[in-house]
Amino acid sequence: MKRSEEELQEVQMALDDRAVVDYLLKNPEFFIRNARAVEAIRVPHPVRGSVSLVEWHLARARNHIHQLEENMSLLVEQAGANESLFYRLLSLQSRMATADSLDDMLMRFHRWARELGLAGATIRLFPDRWRLGAPSSYTHLALSRQAFEPLRIQRLGQKQHYLGPLNGPELLVMLPEAKAIGSVAISMLGREGELGVLLFYSRDAHHYQPGQGTLLLQEIARMLPALIERWIERV
Repeated sequence: MKRSEEELQEVQMALDDRAVVDYLLKNPEFFIRNARAVEAIRVPHPVRGSVSLVEWHLARARNHIHQLEENMSLLVEQAGANESLFYRLLSLQSRMATADSLDDMLMRFHRWARELGLAGATIRLFPDRWRLGAPSSYTHLALSRQAFEPLRIQRLGQKQHYLGPLNGPELLVMLPEAKAIGSVAISMLGREGELGVLLFYSRDAHHYQPGQGTLLLQEIARMLPALIERWIERV
């Protein structure tokens, strides 16, 4: 008797989940041969206690279909958002590319941002990467890397973008002439953020918040350096 119990335990140990799954995969006709037994199998259910194997399979199928429908809806929404993004960028690029001076280009950029309901948009450039000194008339675009570094560490860290509020001293560094700024979107210019920064700003303190999408910022920051080079020489 003791020997039989030991043999039974060995058989049970051998029939683990993997062995059962392998057997069913190799013998799909098992479900045909044992249709009645399959219908009688009860699967634990968190609400109903237990359900039949057939009900459990149908519920999984419904959940899978529901998930596919949600994914499809999300893809449709993303396609619509990407189309809108494409036309916004196309409009901005065509406006800026036809400007006859850097001041004109920046004014067009600012107006485009205003059309989006923002307070404005601008750029600030690191003077060690651009020739901003005399006789250049663009010294007002210079952003001291030393003055910017504490803000970069505090707000951006290793990221290329920041969305949210700035405190008083930070606003004086980034937008010394702007007033009543509630929130900003900052994007670094250049592959490693070495060229300067792009800024959008809003009077609404909740307009820009951490966690929002940055695709539009990324694309604008990518095209700006080449446009700026039409007017300012790189170091």
